Amino acid sequence: MHQYSQGDHSAFEQLYLKHKGPLYRYFVRQIGDKTLAEDLYQETWGRVIKAATSYQSQAKFTTWLYRIAHNLLVDHVRALKPVDNFSELFTEEQDSDGLLPSDKHSPYADAEEQLKAGLLKRCIVLLPQVQKEAFLLNIEMGFTAAVIAEIAGVGLEATKSRIRYANQALRECVSEKWQEQNDER
Repeated sequence: MHQYSQGDHSAFEQLYLKHKGPLYRYFVRQIGDKTLAEDLYQETWGRVIKAATSYQSQAKFTTWLYRIAHNLLVDHVRALKPVDNFSELFTEEQDSDGLLPSDKHSPYADAEEQLKAGLLKRCIVLLPQVQKEAFLLNIEMGFTAAVIAEIAGVGLEATKSRIRYANQALRECVSEKWQEQNDER
């Protein structure tokens, strides 16, 4: 980012190529609307470009980038509805690969894993937005609790609690929904 701020446009291209996929997925997973995700994604990069000349490395570039994305997302959510009242995170056509590991041993096991992945997606939708964000940043992006705390602008312990509560709620939800599926058979 320092190189870009000094006029090296190839440095920006490297940053963009490295972060474009994960940043876009961050928005899609948070709001579930690909068109809106694209708008917020473009706005994030626009803000990166605008801030280039005044950029100061107080944190890693990734942390700074996701802080911008987080702030845009929070502004959008506040404009629509209360923060903890998010719905429709995932749409049916979204791919569930990567959410749960696939067992390649048998077609039955594959079908079972796909079913569990679908249950997980439905359970993620039910999480409060702050837990959902912490969980997705941790699981999908691989960010530590400290980085997530910095992105969200909250304390480390609050972030750890959000991740812990999200994991606990997801385990309970998937287990409950799995049992309901088995009871219906």
